[in-house]
Amino acid sequence: MTWGVLLSAAGGCNSNVPETASLELTSFQVRVAIVRTATDPFLQRFTLTMNVQGRGGCRSSTELFPDTGYAGRRNVYLAPRDRVYVVGQYDARIIDLQNCQTSLSEFRHLDRDVIFLGSFDQDQEKRWRYVSSLQRPELPFEKR
Repeated sequence: MTWGVLLSAAGGCNSNVPETASLELTSFQVRVAIVRTATDPFLQRFTLTMNVQGRGGCRSSTELFPDTGYAGRRNVYLAPRDRVYVVGQYDARIIDLQNCQTSLSEFRHLDRDVIFLGSFDQDQEKRWRYVSSLQRPELPFEKR
């Protein structure tokens, strides 16, 4: 096997080193981070864990629906009553900013009067990061 073939094969590998992207909501003293970890060396398969840290030392950790093929993006919204929505292709989570508690919600139960803050997503180099609404407008989810 030639070096060129080895290098091109290595370039398509996913690292199993966790990648963390985070959002600081300074006015609420809350940090939301989503950790993405590859579960397959070649396919777009990742586990996603959301960690919330808030005022008074509150903390929570939640496993999100996994990224099973380019479905990892999570849109983030500020909702009424000190809540944040983290919405993916297949799941929606509600974070109560007062106590850092996270709950799973059906899409139809989410308030519609929300403010888009940004997205947890991969960039063009396939690195996991948070992209604010100032950097990129809201992207809708594809219907599958």
